Amino acid sequence: MTRRSGWAILVSLALCLTGCATTVRGAAQPVDPTRVAGLAITDGPSGLKPGVLDAALPVDGEDGGEIDRLAANAVADVQQYWREQLPAVFNREFRPLTTLASYDSAGRGRVLCGASTAGLVNAFYCATDDVVAWDRGELLPMLNDSIGQAAVMAVLAHEIGHAVQFRLGLPGATPSIVKEQQADCYTGAYLRWVAEGKSPMFQVSTGRGLNEVLTALFQIRDSAGVAFDDDGAHGNAFDRVSAFQFGFTDGPARCAKIDEREIEGRSTQGGFGSAAANERAAAENVRLDDRAALADLATSLRQAFRLAATPPTLTTGAACGVTAEDALASYCSESNQINLDLEGLVRIGTPPRRGRQGGIGDFAAFAEVASRYTLAVQQEGGFRLDGPVAAQRTACLTGFWASTIVDGRRGSLTLAPGDLDEAIAEMLTRNSLIAADVRGRTLPAGFARVAAFRDGFSSGDRETCGKKYR
Repeated sequence: MTRRSGWAILVSLALCLTGCATTVRGAAQPVDPTRVAGLAITDGPSGLKPGVLDAALPVDGEDGGEIDRLAANAVADVQQYWREQLPAVFNREFRPLTTLASYDSAGRGRVLCGASTAGLVNAFYCATDDVVAWDRGELLPMLNDSIGQAAVMAVLAHEIGHAVQFRLGLPGATPSIVKEQQADCYTGAYLRWVAEGKSPMFQVSTGRGLNEVLTALFQIRDSAGVAFDDDGAHGNAFDRVSAFQFGFTDGPARCAKIDEREIEGRSTQGGFGSAAANERAAAENVRLDDRAALADLATSLRQAFRLAATPPTLTTGAACGVTAEDALASYCSESNQINLDLEGLVRIGTPPRRGRQGGIGDFAAFAEVASRYTLAVQQEGGFRLDGPVAAQRTACLTGFWASTIVDGRRGSLTLAPGDLDEAIAEMLTRNSLIAADVRGRTLPAGFARVAAFRDGFSSGDRETCGKKYR
């Protein structure tokens, strides 16, 4: 986050009442909090099904190890999906890949698609040779060991998504951001098929398994400072996860509709200025124990949600018996206070640095506090504050608040490049507070947490949260 100079700084942490009163209302259009895009939330194993026979696809350069076995089986499974879907959705027959190739980025380089693989920690599709290749030495083992088999499935499904684009005739001059987010979307469509139990080889749970996939997208996001129209851009985590969710929810036909105009209309990666300015803004980390910064947060919340009653006060040391003991912020409805563990919030708000452990980043901490403020908004609107629906609505309203501080449009507190990615990271933690009810109980599935937050942010309308999550 960044703070802009030239604005009056509040010295009181109380959120004073100004302006007209509005509440969250609307006709019920509920989203079931026990489901993910219509599927039940599950937390079983993800990856190869037990006892599945290997697909025995030929892989050029394989070493016969477990990683190559996993990768070849994943490719076979994704190709089976496209054998079904390409004719059904696009009226095209799916032609299997010409070549699969494995290499070790730490070993002697080999030439694939005209380039050496030495030091190439990557997986890629090359249209000229119709080949999907992967690094069995570092990339896939790292994903498998640190995240899980679902991450390997997602990476290879993404690369085959590029092969699908080639088969559908997507022009080679198409901007990279379009190619990459279409491929993310196709990955979501494939994993929906797996989650529905239609895959003969793989399984994925809609809770922990999809969390692994979203974590992989977070880890391979564009860095702050990259604009969506830069050559080679893939997208920040927020935009890549959005594309994945489009595919998972709406299927591959939705993916083909992703073009430059569509991305420009929803991208959170552009509009921050020059690359150098973006990098400087991303590096500026605002601490919540800074009294002026906390006052700026209070101002932004007051302006985003104009309550009829006296807004809650930000404080430390208040006792909120209904909240989980380890919550870093909690809303005390009886005393109309938001209790803050400033030390813990600063810890989660400090990003990791090389050689030093850290949390996530400043926006994660600010958003956790904002999420507790939205409980006061919900209380004034007559909504229940406990339970999974309240957790969904909280994430949605927190996303709406984030939309009000884009480019400093409401005051001195403004989003910086990478801030929304920090929100994604927070919502993929086990105890996410952005998507938690008044007791600190978080929504079970990371996919559902992010979807609710995105609803609030993308709509720019807090009424959406009251209508959709009730």
